[in-house]
Amino acid sequence: MKIGIGLPNQVRDVRPGTVPVWARTAEEAGFSSLASLGRIAYPGVMDTVALAAAAGATREIALISTLLLAPVWPAVLLAKEVAGIDAVSGGRLTLGLGLGGRADDFVVEGCGPRGTGKRLDQDIETYRAVWRGEALPGCENPAVPAGTREVPMLFGGTAQASFDRAARKGRGYIGPSAPPAALGPAFERARTAWTAAGREGTPYLVALAYFVLGDEDRGRANVYDYYRPAGPEGARARAAETSGGAAAVRATARAFEELGVDELVFNPTVDDRDEVVRLADAVL
Repeated sequence: MKIGIGLPNQVRDVRPGTVPVWARTAEEAGFSSLASLGRIAYPGVMDTVALAAAAGATREIALISTLLLAPVWPAVLLAKEVAGIDAVSGGRLTLGLGLGGRADDFVVEGCGPRGTGKRLDQDIETYRAVWRGEALPGCENPAVPAGTREVPMLFGGTAQASFDRAARKGRGYIGPSAPPAALGPAFERARTAWTAAGREGTPYLVALAYFVLGDEDRGRANVYDYYRPAGPEGARARAAETSGGAAAVRATARAFEELGVDELVFNPTVDDRDEVVRLADAVL
């Protein structure tokens, strides 16, 4: 199982200059990937910006969006943005996509919180047309340079349509941030949908887990704050599930490896660069 690390782009009031430094430190430490979190209505750094900063600050480490809220974007604009990040990185980006569950993230007129699944299926075809270099509607020019590749996609979500989408249109599935014991059924559904779709091999499975190895109280408070719109009970549960301390982090890694996950991304809860080194010492 590979082990990646999230960028701190959605830690409340993150210091934006931390992002490229964090990315370089993670690559030097030997993590498999750098991942972003996507949310609009929160005082963080946009996931596309964080990924672009990481692309420019590193040379080899993989980049994953976990998850980018696709339906909050006009499809052509997102396709062009993603193609640029991928090209700047030298083809290191995997696009992890989700529907979004918070109405306040839908800030673009015409891209509202209803009908997001159907819209995403349509948008995927737009992404691919843009990446193929097809001319934009009403224009003789394509949106991207010649030689742009089709960016591989992963999908998240817990509805059956999400598993089917991952099987039909993606490279695999990203599970939600939850304890390993709760995610076994989701990963099994992803495998079942993959087989039902007639795909060869198995889906690429990515798990997410919050961690803190320094100030545990602050880290858990930040997780609670991030999930507070879901209600105090749900926010407390997410905060309590955060892997605090080296022993807990190692236990989480072992549990996900036993589930047969291909890659585990540990998401930070504070923007202290020392967390990167501490995590590497614990699990790499």
